[in-house]
Amino acid sequence: MLKNKKTVFFCKECGYESSKWMGQCPGCKAWNSFTEETVVQPKAHSGGSTLRPAQEPVILNKVSFSEEMRRTSGIGELDRVLGGGIVPGSLVLVGGDPGIGKSTLLLQVCRNLAASDVSVLYISGEESVRQIRMRADRIGTFTDRMELLCETNLQSIRGIIEKKKPQIVVIDSIQTMYDEEVGTAPGSVSQVRESTNVLMQLAKGLGVMIFIVGHVTKEGNVAGPRVLEHMVDTVLYFEGDRYASYRILRSVKNRFGSTNEIGVFEMGNEGLSEVANPSEYLLSGRPENASGSVVACSMNGTRPILVEIQALVCQSNLGIPRRTTVGTDFNRVNLLMAVLERKAGLALGSSDAYVNIAGGMKMSEPAIDLGICLAIASSYRDIVIPDSVMVFGEVGLSGEIRAVGMADQRVSEARKLGFSTVILPEVCRSSVKHPEGIRLEYVSHIRDAIRLLRN
Repeated sequence: MLKNKKTVFFCKECGYESSKWMGQCPGCKAWNSFTEETVVQPKAHSGGSTLRPAQEPVILNKVSFSEEMRRTSGIGELDRVLGGGIVPGSLVLVGGDPGIGKSTLLLQVCRNLAASDVSVLYISGEESVRQIRMRADRIGTFTDRMELLCETNLQSIRGIIEKKKPQIVVIDSIQTMYDEEVGTAPGSVSQVRESTNVLMQLAKGLGVMIFIVGHVTKEGNVAGPRVLEHMVDTVLYFEGDRYASYRILRSVKNRFGSTNEIGVFEMGNEGLSEVANPSEYLLSGRPENASGSVVACSMNGTRPILVEIQALVCQSNLGIPRRTTVGTDFNRVNLLMAVLERKAGLALGSSDAYVNIAGGMKMSEPAIDLGICLAIASSYRDIVIPDSVMVFGEVGLSGEIRAVGMADQRVSEARKLGFSTVILPEVCRSSVKHPEGIRLEYVSHIRDAIRLLRN
């Protein structure tokens, strides 16, 4: 038995493996993150070969596939993020802060699928069947196709899945599962990695669609080794303030669809409800006739999202002016302020600046650069930007307004929400179809855009 065991050190943040303890992880540069674990060497005959026999190579062009293979979850926003529905045999990881709504969302998915005569197995390692029933009563009525199992032993779970052969399996959560052959505590790096490996073999071998709930670290990443995200097919993050009503489901990896897609939900007394028009939802409650506020457009996957960018610029009483950002990159805002001071003549060197993306959204696309610049210029000069104006465009270090992708979709979204004027890059003129009822103002330099504010 001793020959089958060895002691190694794992990084709790990224899963880096080392034969000795180190103060700083070479992989993720985290300090004091190494933990000692005993790893059992796999036996020669193990490895999950009983799940599927050896297969012969096939010709790619002869493999049949159709979009009808996807199964809808009954929640349009989730299907959008997944790329059109759930793919049979896929392994989906759902991460998020505690209390954000991960289990509620998956319980609603199980309810919809069970109502469509799909066999569902919900496996919980954190709650009892009575506690799950209490949450389920708040969501709605479930059919007999929905089964519950409270178990943490992975070998028992594996046997039940092979016996029952459900079409959908939910694991809540992966940090509570343990494999007796590994020999470490549940939630350790070895246990999480081996448990995910077993679930991946079940998903691919039996064609079962498996959802895995994963806890997150203080940095917002899924707890456990980084290889966990590489093993699964799709990684979804549930974001938002747990004390606010809205939630954002974001795709950061998807083998069967586009990444960076988002779905917007609202938390209510009966669970999560879809927000069909997130732009209108995020723009509700905008201040009227207030300087330092402008609406910009950002693309999240294939969906244009209109957000309000707020800026407050005031004289600083400190030797070093204070700069604060919420919802966007801090260094990017400092760069844009340097461009405004050098290329547009705004004396911002002795001013405090605060930039906020209203609604709690986090935006990093360069297309909101023009909105940030105009919001700062509006607050600095106390000029009110009309509520009917929407802007987008990337700002370069020379002050030029550069092109962004999907300009026509952004203009169409602005027209749909009732905006009458759009300020956009001059280089996008040929790619935008001029719709009726909206005026397009093309600018090529940041000075031209600020000049429009005075008119």
